[in-house]
Amino acid sequence: MNGFSTEEDSRDPTEQICCLIDNGDRCTKVAGNASYSKRIQKTVTQRRLNLGLDNSARHIYICDFHKMIIQSARTKRRRKDSEDDSNETDTDVPEVDLFQLQVNTLRRYKRHYKVPTRPGLNKAQLADTLMKHFKSIPVKEKEVVTYFIYTVKTNGNKLDQKNGVSNDTT
Repeated sequence: MNGFSTEEDSRDPTEQICCLIDNGDRCTKVAGNASYSKRIQKTVTQRRLNLGLDNSARHIYICDFHKMIIQSARTKRRRKDSEDDSNETDTDVPEVDLFQLQVNTLRRYKRHYKVPTRPGLNKAQLADTLMKHFKSIPVKEKEVVTYFIYTVKTNGNKLDQKNGVSNDTT
């Protein structure tokens, strides 16, 4: 390496520490699998959270503590917007981070749903585009949960059946 030793180097090599600077101090918590993507950076800036990326970090993974702070800031904003814009009651929608998926998986999603995109998108751009599509899909929660429970109880899975078609569907 470069001959310099840091606190991160002295830890277990499989454990990376959070890449964020919180109120001027580098976080010392173990990083999880959540990444500090451009979309997350935008949220942090918009909500004026006192967080920043440590440029000396060799990764962009954040700890679960900061992940929860950022998610709660996002949820608060969504509640405020929904009260102003509509009379929806279900505003505590969990955020799905498609950036964690592999590029091949994102491409399969794009192909399956026939999502139009311009050619030559990188992973982050593709994930952002697909995220907009994902949020636009209407979901009947009661039906989905009921079907999920039925599938689990009957040990059935559409993917296990030939051509994804069951004998009991019409």
